[in-house]
Amino acid sequence: MRCGTIWGPAVPTYRTRSESDTIALGERLARQLPSRRTVLLIGKLGAGKTTLAKGIVNGLGAASPEEVSSPTFTLIHEYGNGRVYHIDLYRLEQLREVATLGLDEILDREAIVLIEWGERFPQILPRERTEIRIQALADDEREIAVTELK
Repeated sequence: MRCGTIWGPAVPTYRTRSESDTIALGERLARQLPSRRTVLLIGKLGAGKTTLAKGIVNGLGAASPEEVSSPTFTLIHEYGNGRVYHIDLYRLEQLREVATLGLDEILDREAIVLIEWGERFPQILPRERTEIRIQALADDEREIAVTELK
């Protein structure tokens, strides 16, 4: 795992070369999160969003990587008795569908809220959040950039 900075405002970027590398990076990033934070996981299908989520959830002590799965069909998974929520908005098309999930209540909790495909609905997102952009470079190689929005 390699860390660097891209040009412009300092944005920490990382390169992982395997699934276990991506999980380890997630564990490392988890240690930097406050107890309440919305984290967008942004990337194309297969970019590694859920793999990174496995590391974050494990790093927070809420569940092991094997227990973390994509919430594509259930939409929301809860780990660690409500300390971590993993949400996937991929299958939702309209804001009114998102409104039925009760996200406003979840976002108000003292929890880490990981959201995949949340960038499709910017109007529901808190202004203060972490955005993690994941780009697949090769089969197992990923470039991951972390931006803190205040």
